[in-house]
Amino acid sequence: MKSLQDAATLHNGVRMPWLGLGVYKVQEGDEVIRSVRTALEVGYRHIDTAAFYENEEGVGRAIRESAIRREEVFVTTKVWNSDQGYESTLKAFHTSLKKLGFDYIDLYLVHWPVKEKYKETYKALEKLYKDGFVRAIGVSNFQIHHLEHILADCEIKPMVNQVEFHPRLTQKELLAFCKQHQIQLEAWSPLMRGGELLNEPTLVDIAQKYGKTPAQVILCWDLQHEVVTIPKSVTPQRIAQNANIFDFTLTKEEMDAIDALNENRRIGPDPDHFDF
Repeated sequence: MKSLQDAATLHNGVRMPWLGLGVYKVQEGDEVIRSVRTALEVGYRHIDTAAFYENEEGVGRAIRESAIRREEVFVTTKVWNSDQGYESTLKAFHTSLKKLGFDYIDLYLVHWPVKEKYKETYKALEKLYKDGFVRAIGVSNFQIHHLEHILADCEIKPMVNQVEFHPRLTQKELLAFCKQHQIQLEAWSPLMRGGELLNEPTLVDIAQKYGKTPAQVILCWDLQHEVVTIPKSVTPQRIAQNANIFDFTLTKEEMDAIDALNENRRIGPDPDHFDF
């Protein structure tokens, strides 16, 4: 990985940039338009949104109004829990497509494994894929047993699993399972929330060695684990800083030291125990 345009190759041959901009909790309208516009100007070619974020319209507008061709930007969105089910997922997808103002979406995900629903939701994604509306399909917040349930009888294997992943939650077993089955793991909230990790002495020491920030070290750690990552920011300086991570490489000892920060600690809901 040498640049912001470098991409993982999904098992169907589609290229997904390793680093993207997440827009969770970024306000619809001027704020999300500015964030996406800044990211595209910096060189990002991967934007991650969701129906639940309620900012698909702004994301789409920023991309359409840029000088960058649509096919050069990898766009992800997701079906929300209240829309899960076969027919309702198909309807929700076309609502998202209209809001974004596109003819297709690069990656469509099942946002959470809603019991009794996520399998038929995934079947709807398979139809959207076969009909050419999406270039890749996948899931989000799925544990190994959820993936096994999908893999047991799916026609098209998920290409991506987007999960909470950071040095306090390294998910080694899930990462290994996904690699074994050619499912690309993707990290949401790679920097955690609240800045706790950014003051972690191990990360501060490594950052000082390379003249980087702890956040940049974490993002480099993600990529060296071959995990796609989508840090969120609305600050132009931070958006640019998060992308400035392709000029250094962590040693095996440094990777191991960061791995050792794991506490199996989530900041988001447990995929086996959520009620929304």
